[in-house]
Amino acid sequence: MWSRPGVRLGLLVALAAASVAVYLLTGLSGNLGFILGRRAVTLATLVLVATAVGVSTVLFHTVTANRILTPSIMGLDSLYIALQTAAVFVFGAFGASTLPAVPMFALELLAMVAFSLLLFSLVMGRFGRSLTLMLLVGVLVGGMFRGVSSFLQRLMSPEDFQVLSDRFFADFTGADPALLGVSAIVVGALTLAAWLARHQLDVVGLGRDLAICLGINHRRLTMVVLVGVALMVGTSTALVGPTMFFGLLSSHLAYRALGTQRHAWTIPGSILAGTVALVGGQWAFERVLGLEGSLSMIVEFVGGITFIVLLLAGGRRR
Repeated sequence: MWSRPGVRLGLLVALAAASVAVYLLTGLSGNLGFILGRRAVTLATLVLVATAVGVSTVLFHTVTANRILTPSIMGLDSLYIALQTAAVFVFGAFGASTLPAVPMFALELLAMVAFSLLLFSLVMGRFGRSLTLMLLVGVLVGGMFRGVSSFLQRLMSPEDFQVLSDRFFADFTGADPALLGVSAIVVGALTLAAWLARHQLDVVGLGRDLAICLGINHRRLTMVVLVGVALMVGTSTALVGPTMFFGLLSSHLAYRALGTQRHAWTIPGSILAGTVALVGGQWAFERVLGLEGSLSMIVEFVGGITFIVLLLAGGRRR
């Protein structure tokens, strides 16, 4: 019975619900309305990021046929840091912090999606159909963004750079509540679309040749999925900041916990596994570590270890 994906998914649901309840209800004192409201906003942010990053990573693994890669390889995190660096360089630390949240969110999301569309159309359209070439170009362009960011950072004052450095890591507790509704609509619609296309995605996971033989327009579906991935990653990054290895952690937790590759299970499984990791990590960060450090650093550290383990495991198999 325990080998059934439905049973395992039910256990993940129970674990995620327990994590949410523990985070919301433990350590309550003082102004309960304020505390619960604050925690509710943080919880909504954590679940939203877990959904966007987890689902986008599962879809990215499907179309690239590689489970070691993450969507950040396309250079979106580097573009986000470049945009943040340019804002602080032009307006200063104080000026950049006073820019309207909604227009900045829209600008960052638009820039990341436009960059992704340009990358997809040029590499997949003009220069062939190679996903490997597209990923290589993404890595090179990401390196260019990092180089521009590094150059501008060297020209900044130490005070401006100190403020900017805080934006290099995801901030799960500082998201603007006004942006959560828009982000939830975008991520929710894309997650629903992925769920409705779960059977087609299962066929794509069999490989390009088999998918074409079974009647799937592989190139078209791949492009649509990559655009959706860019939208979800861009939304999450614009909301809280870059999360390079978190998707790798949540997706592989789902793969191992469920023991299946079918998207009917891995899509909700990645959401639940990511929710457990983020909400449980936030609770431990606040209650056990006493807010020393940063949750994003812990998550990226564990995700980085996961990446190294996957690389070593792949090398042993070969």
